[in-house]
Amino acid sequence: MIDEPLPEALSSEINAVLDDAGVHADRRLVMRMLRTAILLGEDGADRLDLKIASAALAEMRDAFRLFAPFRGVPKVTVFGSARTRHDDPLYLTARDVAAALAGDGWMVVTGAGPGIMQAASEGAGPALSLGVSIRLPFEEKPNGFVTGQDHVVAMKYFFTRKLMLIKESLGFICLPGGFGTLDEMFELLTLQQTGKAEPSPIVLLDEPGGTFWQGLRSFIDDHLAPTGVISEGDFDRVVITDSVEAARAEITGFWHNYDSLRWVGDALVLRLKAAPTDAEIETLNERFASMLSTGRIERTAPRQPEVADDDKLDLPRLILHLDQRQVGNLFRLIGAINALPSAPAR
Repeated sequence: MIDEPLPEALSSEINAVLDDAGVHADRRLVMRMLRTAILLGEDGADRLDLKIASAALAEMRDAFRLFAPFRGVPKVTVFGSARTRHDDPLYLTARDVAAALAGDGWMVVTGAGPGIMQAASEGAGPALSLGVSIRLPFEEKPNGFVTGQDHVVAMKYFFTRKLMLIKESLGFICLPGGFGTLDEMFELLTLQQTGKAEPSPIVLLDEPGGTFWQGLRSFIDDHLAPTGVISEGDFDRVVITDSVEAARAEITGFWHNYDSLRWVGDALVLRLKAAPTDAEIETLNERFASMLSTGRIERTAPRQPEVADDDKLDLPRLILHLDQRQVGNLFRLIGAINALPSAPAR
């Protein structure tokens, strides 16, 4: 039970500790973490289980502290093989796409290792590079472009590292790689297909003339979709390209008009940069009626929870009741919103 209670006397002692530490913001959540730690001890949890839980929480704190100063800067995570050599065309492609996005004001997040990760960090430059490295006995230390203590964090566990490589970014570029790269790519697809992560652009980028990702598309089209283990069109959210400029345009273009979303009860609020016209809203309703559980797509003022949090109150909004089975198709609606004539000029 997430909120399993502690004895009143113990809760009072924990509150006193928090008072002494000066912890006041989001106190209930901090209390929950402390309560869980105590309950793990009461459960007689295995030592290894306790080490995993303790290290994971410590690593997440380190990563949160790494990203906190840059929270207002858009970020793109670049995945790819650590084994790619400096003279490989893929290295140059990763370096160039990172440089292009850095030129647009984006920070580039990588696993801080060699190969594609180093290429992307090189392209972005030290000031716009962040690294989340993994401690492995056979891999090199973090590459020289993200060695500053305030731009890199090292982790023991892949699952905490992968969380942090995904959590803070607004876009993702995957270049050819091995098991680790494919694992990261499929994690992205799974999170977005199931609605466990907000829609974000995903680009599978290859060297000029490369065919690495075409084989994956063929496998999905020939084996996954026909057998029904994924839905038709699930892979449409991904852009496959060998063009640095196309990759850059997909990452930045996704945020051209669409800004963010927030669930308010069972309603989904989409925040935009430009208010759509009545005719445009009507067109959206015609195209995406099958995504709605009830009602229509409509304009709305900021909802009460948004007002309470002072959450982007200046932006125009649309509200809808989404069929939860359609959550993975939100990227289609966002694409249509970005293509509205009322959207800001590119």
